[in-house]
Amino acid sequence: MSETPSNTLQYRFDGPEEAPVLILGPSLGTTWHMWDRQIPELTKQWRVFRFDLPGHGGAPAHPAPSVGELAARLLATLDAVGVQRFGYAGCALGGAVGLELALRRPERLASLALVAASPRFGTADEFRQRGVIVRTNGLDPIARTSPDRWFTGGFAAAQPAITEWAVQMVRTTDPGCYIAACEALAGFYVRPELGRVGVPTLVLVGSDDQVTGPAEARTLVAGIPDARLAVVPGASHLVPVEQPAAVTDLLVRHFSTAWQQPYDTGQTALPAAPVHPAVAAPPQVVPIAEIAPFVPAQPLGPPDRYQSGLKVRREVLGDAHVDQELAQADEFSGDFQEFMTRYAWGEIWDRPGLDRRTRSCVTLTALIAGGHLEDLALHVRAALRNGLTPQEIREVLLQAAVYCGVPAASRAFRVAQQVVREETTPAE
Repeated sequence: MSETPSNTLQYRFDGPEEAPVLILGPSLGTTWHMWDRQIPELTKQWRVFRFDLPGHGGAPAHPAPSVGELAARLLATLDAVGVQRFGYAGCALGGAVGLELALRRPERLASLALVAASPRFGTADEFRQRGVIVRTNGLDPIARTSPDRWFTGGFAAAQPAITEWAVQMVRTTDPGCYIAACEALAGFYVRPELGRVGVPTLVLVGSDDQVTGPAEARTLVAGIPDARLAVVPGASHLVPVEQPAAVTDLLVRHFSTAWQQPYDTGQTALPAAPVHPAVAAPPQVVPIAEIAPFVPAQPLGPPDRYQSGLKVRREVLGDAHVDQELAQADEFSGDFQEFMTRYAWGEIWDRPGLDRRTRSCVTLTALIAGGHLEDLALHVRAALRNGLTPQEIREVLLQAAVYCGVPAASRAFRVAQQVVREETTPAE
């Protein structure tokens, strides 16, 4: 265990000091203990470095708002303990950190394993909605449903102790750090860059993973030049916990045979490990055919402030709403959509003078004063995304009642009440 400044991560080492370093990265809501059942075998050849995400597992609550920031903190931690080159295996959010390392600091990375990972994790709307739920209700609703996302039904029923461990692991996470990690995943998208991943890569996924399943894994394999796919039967999202023997066997084989030579050093590659016996249901390791490249949609107008405005518009209003608005644009309304995106969102909402919480307060008040109830509903949702709590929105509406009139505020309360209920009620 280490003392942890705000620019580094809580970590631990296992295994012989002279061995090459293999890093294991955790998923959102878990701790380094998710890898416990891999440690006895991996430490026979490697010095295993595990880390906790900020606010997870008792780590100091220094939120990291992006995957790039998490990768930077990991590198700062490794620099502090003298680790320069390493292999890396990460699960889900931990896998996103691995992709960030492969793309931004490839000279540090010898080999890569991506477990339950994706070049984009769901939609930005989904993760920002999860942040709204946590901000309003705390982590208990997320904790109670985590076994459904992480494990197959049969495993959860047969392993009640592990299921309860999973619930408690999420429940004890710092809410602010969890919300920041959701924002990090909401902003993560590297599919166009996958071709620049230059290390041997194992993409490993559970056959029953409903979060980042085989389809996402195939996208990774199609985009990464030197990648292979392993599908582990009978496993869901937290496959290292549900099928530990299969995952351990795959990691040992991959890192024993695919460890690249270091750049400009006299070091030698790792010796090959003895072949492990096959597990009862052996994983499938198969090459995947090329998938058609993603082609982004073209903007409706000039790109001066359009792209930055489109990014802010999506972050505040949500992808679903923006996609619908743009899809409905035609020759008659297209110029207006371009104007709104470039001017309202690229010029005004993206200005540095006010943060988004404050801009949401101003916008809510202006919409109440103007009686624009349809847009008010949209911007109550946006205010929740921008970090306002239901209690703070209520205070804005009360303040508006004094200056905009009680009838206007009364109508606004009815609209906002319905939106808050919809947005903050956890899914069953």
